[in-house]
Amino acid sequence: MLVQALQAEFEHEVNSTRKLLQAVPSKDIDYKPSPISWTMGQLAQHIATIYYWYTGTFTQDVYDMSADSFERGDPANIEATLQLFEANVTKARAALQSVTEEALNTPWTMKMGDKVILGPMSRGIVSRGFLFNHIYHHRGELVVYLRATGNKVPSIYGPTYEQSLR
Repeated sequence: MLVQALQAEFEHEVNSTRKLLQAVPSKDIDYKPSPISWTMGQLAQHIATIYYWYTGTFTQDVYDMSADSFERGDPANIEATLQLFEANVTKARAALQSVTEEALNTPWTMKMGDKVILGPMSRGIVSRGFLFNHIYHHRGELVVYLRATGNKVPSIYGPTYEQSLR
C-alpha cells in the first residue's frame, strides 16, 4: 500500500518538478540571493541530482557516495540540467517500481567512504525525508529564486500569484 502511494506521488510530483525546472531561464542561471547561496543553475542541478539517489536508496542497503561516479555537467546549462533530470527520473522510476513493502522497513545507510552521512534508518523514512521532502524543499527555494528575478512561477499546487492577477 505504501509503495503504491509513493509511486503515485512520485509520478504526480515529477511533473511539477519538470515544470519548475523548465521555468528556469538561461539569462538568470547565475543568480544567487546571497554570497553563500547556490546559483539558480546549481540549485536546479541539485534538484535533478536528487532523483539519481533513488537508485542507491532503493537498491542498496548501504549507499556509499564516494564509490559512485556521477557526472552532472555544467550547472550553467539549464538544457543539460533538464536532460540530467529526465535521465535520473527514468532511473528513479525503475528503482521505485522495484521496491517492496518489506524493503521499506529495512535499514538503510548513506556513507561517504567511512563516514556515515545518514542512517541507519528505515528505507521508508529515508524515501520520505531524504528523497521526496528534500526535493520539495529545494523546489520551494527555486520558486523564491524565480520570483526574485522577476520570472513567472509555474502552477504546482494550483494557481500561482501571477495567474491570480488575470
